[in-house]
Amino acid sequence: MDIPKDRFYTKTHEWALPEGDTVLVGITDYAQDALGDVVYVELPEVGRAVEKGEAVAVVESVKTASDIYAPVAGEIVEVNLALEKTPELVNQDPYGEGWIFRLKPRDMGDLDELLDAGGYQEVLESEA
Repeated sequence: MDIPKDRFYTKTHEWALPEGDTVLVGITDYAQDALGDVVYVELPEVGRAVEKGEAVAVVESVKTASDIYAPVAGEIVEVNLALEKTPELVNQDPYGEGWIFRLKPRDMGDLDELLDAGGYQEVLESEA
């Protein structure tokens, strides 16, 4: 299971990668694997203000639909429009081309409350 060390993680299997004053968000390799083949991604609205832990997007697979939660509070500033035509990017490249949205956090310090790669690995081990 791939867990890049350059980003933060949530217990609900989202990742957050700080880039300047924004944060790129997607789901982890573990999450996309558990979902199976992704067939649709409901993207959030650009400009929407979100709270930490709020459901902001939905990923639908052949097995189920799963809410995607905001890892920190802020404003959605960009969505990955490529997922409208090729939602399977979430499966193929969950940490790259399969990102879901970008947000501008209210406070970048909120990222410190998230898990690092080691902490996320412990969450996965405890769920196994």
